[in-house]
Amino acid sequence: MTDPTIQLRPCAGPAEFPRLVEIWHSAVAATHHFLAPADFADIENHLAGDYFPEVDLTVATVDGGIVGFSGLASGQLEMLFIEDGHRGRGVGSALLHAALDRYPSLTVDVNEQNSQALGFYRRHGFVITGRSDTDSEGRPYPLVHLVFTVPGD
Repeated sequence: MTDPTIQLRPCAGPAEFPRLVEIWHSAVAATHHFLAPADFADIENHLAGDYFPEVDLTVATVDGGIVGFSGLASGQLEMLFIEDGHRGRGVGSALLHAALDRYPSLTVDVNEQNSQALGFYRRHGFVITGRSDTDSEGRPYPLVHLVFTVPGD
């Protein structure tokens, strides 16, 4: 059961991008210890101008404040980040369930070194379909490719 204080809504656009960058920074600093500082900075610098405009963003709010977000493109979950202080409280699950409502065969790529995220998706019914040696930008961070499967299929 999702916490009723978690509300989901479409992102209001570029005015909210600075807050989404803050959330990304908090989440990645807490979970992506493998990421080289230069790569961390490079990705962060491209979020608002290059990455956010390419996805359908949904924000999660608690008490009116944005605490997490997801980004979808063509049935692929491109991003799902929760502010570190709100992790483990159902925000990620709420965003994921909303994405699955839109795309029942949702796919996602997860950094292989991010065992917490890999476990999260596996617990929610995703199965591994493959692996890449690098991320989508060619950086040396292997990706695990997953797809949601309905139990019993």
